[in-house]
Amino acid sequence: MSWNPRPPAERPRDSELPDDVLTVGDLTRRIRATLEDAFDRVTVVGELSNVRRPASGHIYLTLKDADAQIAAVVWRSTAARLRFDLEDGTEVIVTGNVTVYEPRGAYQIIVSSIKPKGMGALQLAFLQLRDKLEKEGLFGPESKQPLPYLPACIGVVTSPTGAAIHDILTVIARRFPPARVVVRPVRVQGEGAAAEIAEAIADFNAWGGADVLIVGRGGGSLEDLWAFNEEAVARAIHASRIPIISAVGHEIDVTIADLVADRRALTPSEAAEIVLPRLDDLVATLDAGRDRLALALRGQLGLAREQLIRLRRSYAFRAPLERIRLHEQRLDDLANAAALALRRRTESCRERLGGAIGRLEALGPQRVLARGYSITRDPHTGRVIRHAAHLTPGQTLETIVHRGRFTSRVDAVHPPDDAAN
Repeated sequence: MSWNPRPPAERPRDSELPDDVLTVGDLTRRIRATLEDAFDRVTVVGELSNVRRPASGHIYLTLKDADAQIAAVVWRSTAARLRFDLEDGTEVIVTGNVTVYEPRGAYQIIVSSIKPKGMGALQLAFLQLRDKLEKEGLFGPESKQPLPYLPACIGVVTSPTGAAIHDILTVIARRFPPARVVVRPVRVQGEGAAAEIAEAIADFNAWGGADVLIVGRGGGSLEDLWAFNEEAVARAIHASRIPIISAVGHEIDVTIADLVADRRALTPSEAAEIVLPRLDDLVATLDAGRDRLALALRGQLGLAREQLIRLRRSYAFRAPLERIRLHEQRLDDLANAAALALRRRTESCRERLGGAIGRLEALGPQRVLARGYSITRDPHTGRVIRHAAHLTPGQTLETIVHRGRFTSRVDAVHPPDDAAN
């Protein structure tokens, strides 16, 4: 879709048509010319709806109120200059020219400028970006990094010619003269300032030599401070692995950078006071710590000395060998008691063993043989003969008596006197 300030000349007429008959294109071009002449520049208030942003970069929308609505177009070149996002439901004041989009025969406003109703465009843009980043969690305490207590190197992102760098360096030099400060010069206002600030933060992170960053500038109007309300700067601060102190403007000025940063300073001078302790205070703290440590060590030394004196006066230290001899005597007593108990136990066991042996000997075969008994057995198999039925006449037997043995032959076998046995 394109717009020309004046319509082109009408096309040659069809010779077969009467002079008072117009084509659709002729009529549309006449209407367009009339509208453009009559409404060359208009300012209209209304509510945005049906806001569309195709890939071309142009913005198409409808401007409406309770009574009517009209289409509007914001060309890409105009849209690039907008400070705030066009959203459905926002009341705006639009300035532009009324024209006709011939392919559809619809009239529309070609927007040359647009601003929010009731507040400035920058203020609305600030609120929109603040709400967006807050929903993403960029302001939450969980995303804040602690500041180092005593950074070895402090990075500063600011203008090299502004009052802010002078205040920061002056305060740091007064509070902590040995401090190392590295300044990354950037523009802090105007076109391209936000990109430079974001790039400087990324450069410090890539370098890795700074322990903390101060990002800021002196006070000014909302327009002057706008670079620190840009989304690119907010994203760079949030992505930084190095803790960042935001020091933008004066106490009444609050920027998006202040909300995202790990710590906000009301002024650049206060940032310099936050980033480092005073050297003389630090020295005084170290001196006080040294004195407390010395006092504590003297107290511990005194307690140790008293314990040593008590140990030296104790019986164990006055007669160390005597205590050893007492233990040796106790060991001798225990050894004698153990030996006596062992002897008694041995005698008891010996007596019990002798009684058992006597009983076993009394039941032994030799004692039985001595009383007149004998043992008869088969000399070939060694089997003891316990029943006469096991014998046959003529069988040779061996008989063992108390003293010796003899061989005999069976002449006859007699059954027991009692058949039942």
